[in-house]
Amino acid sequence: MALVLAVLPVFLSNRFYYDVAIHAGLAAIAVVGLNLLIGYAGQISLGHAGFFGLGAYGSAVLTGTHGWPPMLALLASALVVALLAFLVGRPILRLRGHYLAMATLGMGLLIFMVITNERAITGGPDGMAVPALDVFGFALGGRDKQAWYALVAVCLLLAVWLALNLIDSPVGRALRALHGSEVAARVGGVDVAEYKLIIFVISAVYASVAGSLSAHYSGFITPDAVGFLHSIELVTMVVLGGMASTYGAVVGAAVLVALPQFLTAFHDYEQVMLGAILIACMIFLRRGLLPSAIDLIRARRP
Repeated sequence: MALVLAVLPVFLSNRFYYDVAIHAGLAAIAVVGLNLLIGYAGQISLGHAGFFGLGAYGSAVLTGTHGWPPMLALLASALVVALLAFLVGRPILRLRGHYLAMATLGMGLLIFMVITNERAITGGPDGMAVPALDVFGFALGGRDKQAWYALVAVCLLLAVWLALNLIDSPVGRALRALHGSEVAARVGGVDVAEYKLIIFVISAVYASVAGSLSAHYSGFITPDAVGFLHSIELVTMVVLGGMASTYGAVVGAAVLVALPQFLTAFHDYEQVMLGAILIACMIFLRRGLLPSAIDLIRARRP
């Protein structure tokens, strides 16, 4: 993956392609964390954009209004999001199935309403400007595409490395156990409630960091980042790339961010084509893009 990210700029011929790659990398950071929750722990979240938006608005308010250093604001936002996820996750994660989905949906809508209505703090529906990101004394504006690409690539590699190590740890084995059967995991000595809460908090921190970086890169943030459709996009990226596949989550994010840009040639039929492609992928590649591709390669070997 490091090699791919290092070679990819050779094929990014202009600023537009850099912009698409950066947005794909930012989305992938959030999706890698969400994949830990959905793919490995088997817990659905339809309000994860709320954590993404809280990270974005946290950095925007602390840097723009209170003059905090951007990196300190990013860490503080992630800490607040982790605390909120801990407090909210304890009662919510006692639910299962459709009830859990509805609870996380309600949480996301609540965050969206608060951010939209608190005009004095967040700017309301009009959004608010976000200062440039300052990294070790170097200010990165939205026009510094190559520098931003390098930063996002490093952050994505770190996010994937942490996720892979977590999956290979006792925590990861416990998550796979409760995904298979919560009753069997509990009988086997796994504290189901504790591990659900741990992974919920970790996935929220992933989303918060991605939101903060996205806000600084765009230079402007609106409540759309917290909206329900954004949550659905994140879940779709997990499913499209392949649940319980960390690299699949990265592939799913990259495809779903880049594909609409290439479908603009169809003009009014862009959304129709996108929907048809997603349906075809789910019918013929049921395990997701990357796991299904690996299965096909293995099946062709003698």
